[in-house]
Amino acid sequence: MILKVENLKKRYGNFELDIPDLQIEDGEIFGLVGNNGAGKTTFLRLCLDLIQANEGKILLGDIDVAKSEDWKKYTGSYLDEGFLIDFLTPEEYFEFVGSLYHISAGQIEKSLSRFDDFFTGEILGQRKYIREMSTGNKHKIGIAAAMFIDPQVLILDEPFANLDPSSRKILNNLLSNLNKRNNTTMLISSHDLANVTDVCTRVAILENGKIVGDIQASDKTYDELQKYFETESS
Repeated sequence: MILKVENLKKRYGNFELDIPDLQIEDGEIFGLVGNNGAGKTTFLRLCLDLIQANEGKILLGDIDVAKSEDWKKYTGSYLDEGFLIDFLTPEEYFEFVGSLYHISAGQIEKSLSRFDDFFTGEILGQRKYIREMSTGNKHKIGIAAAMFIDPQVLILDEPFANLDPSSRKILNNLLSNLNKRNNTTMLISSHDLANVTDVCTRVAILENGKIVGDIQASDKTYDELQKYFETESS
């Protein structure tokens, strides 16, 4: 599923997100990096039609996300804890998400089994509401809920935040496996350069609302990004 941006602008006071042209190809794992305030989360919220653009549009396939909800049938996403229903248990929440995508209880259980290592025995069967869980475990629940539906498009904001090193490595493997299994197109925003360069096939740099770099990932990508941000901070 191709994600395409055309003449996109979103203004907040003196800040403007301005992306005239961007295309994320079918099956790409696209990483978006940048400092705080660069506009990463704003862009992802526009992709999910959570806020309205001042100009331009975003297409998922041939669908303008602001004019139709059909894209939601094949899109998984998690940006922050606001996506969770925290008065439910994790099991109840996964059941609710599965019902939205017409996934049977048996299939939900089977799909969630892929996350056993990621959950480390702290998510399912705990008899806790989501609101009672740690920030890291809430994060895992949101990510798993976005992924277990086997989406054609996956959009995640800072998925490696609040995770320990082992969980980050497991998440990298889960993302890669989902991409290989379903050819899922992914858009991942993160400050974590190491994990972004490990999993992404293409990485763009967003600075002050504009994409200032767009490179195919290679063995040199991490060093190139490190050098860029070190230069910017000096």
